[in-house]
Amino acid sequence: MSSAFRRDFVWGFGRALALPAWIVGFSLLGVGSLARDAGHPIGAAVLSTILIWAAPAQLILYGTIASGGLLVAAALAVGLSAIRLLPMVLSIWPYLRRPGQPLWLQLLMAHFVAATSWIDATRHLPGMEPDRRVPYYLGFASACVAVSSTMTALGFLLVGALPGPMAAGLLCLTPLYFMIALVGSARNAPDWLAIALGVGLVPVAQITVGRDFDLLATGLVGGTAAYLLGRWLPRRAA
Repeated sequence: MSSAFRRDFVWGFGRALALPAWIVGFSLLGVGSLARDAGHPIGAAVLSTILIWAAPAQLILYGTIASGGLLVAAALAVGLSAIRLLPMVLSIWPYLRRPGQPLWLQLLMAHFVAATSWIDATRHLPGMEPDRRVPYYLGFASACVAVSSTMTALGFLLVGALPGPMAAGLLCLTPLYFMIALVGSARNAPDWLAIALGVGLVPVAQITVGRDFDLLATGLVGGTAAYLLGRWLPRRAA
């Protein structure tokens, strides 16, 4: 590992520790308590954070186990829930993929994609030199996973110490951070339009497709409409 790689890795690690890693980490406290309620040992709880790396998917896993569901059904549900991350991976992949990268590194970088790491990547990777992007991204994502794994263990040990509403509220930290970061990074009319449509279409989606698919429908319809209008408005103005 070169000194330049270590420098950029540490830079990303430190930037994550400044705030983002703690936001996602505290949301994993509730996952640790759910794992204990489901009868899993602390090691399995921490491993679920490292391997799944998605609090909603972990909630699905432990909710299914707690209700007596089959592990096969839980695995299928967790896999399907991860589909929402595919557009995030594709959107930042041009900045991370380099000629000659080994397959294991590409899989690791794709695995690290989550709301927090994606937001930071979209804001900072485009302005970086290509050789600095991968170590920075790996450092940032590693810090998030490390803090989240620690918080999962802490939540496992503190089960019963946190009031139920507080534990549930901690799970909302990541989506709140995601929303605030999206607003903060919006730069043009299509960005603002996508956010507005995403928020405004939620009630309609819940009525038409139900709570199980409202997020998917809202993102698909709102994002597509914002993209098309973003291409149409400049032509109209011209």
